[in-house]
Amino acid sequence: MSPCHVILPIVLLLCTTTVTLAQSTPRDYVEVHNQARAEVGVGPISWNRTLQAYAQKYANERIPDCNLEHSMGPYGENIAEGYGEMKGSDAVKFWLTEKPDYDYSSNSCVHDECGHYTQIVWRDSVHLGCARAKCNNGWMFVICSYSPPGNIEGQKPY
Repeated sequence: MSPCHVILPIVLLLCTTTVTLAQSTPRDYVEVHNQARAEVGVGPISWNRTLQAYAQKYANERIPDCNLEHSMGPYGENIAEGYGEMKGSDAVKFWLTEKPDYDYSSNSCVHDECGHYTQIVWRDSVHLGCARAKCNNGWMFVICSYSPPGNIEGQKPY
């Protein structure tokens, strides 16, 4: 086997790995959150390593079953699962599709679920940590943790 046959697959593997990792960086999560927050006049959210560690620990616990179950921890939380190499920013964009289902005047969801969206734009949630884990079934589990938690009953997100 020639050296080119060995080196080329290694280079392709490294390129693929770099691209995959680059699609779910803290910056990717934060940018999508902050764009949505800016649209409604809410200040930016910032990355928090403690929340990231919490999210990663919980994502790792979901590897055997990939069940969409909340951690029931002390933070606000959005979770999602998707097939293949679902990017973290794709999960955030998916949660943001709930925006039309939130009615600000009545502070309620109309037609469908909107709690993921309201957590993203929750004014008092200023720290964020997210993580992903590839489950045994091949799906990707994504979690974002928020501090302080949002979705306080009777309060508007912004």
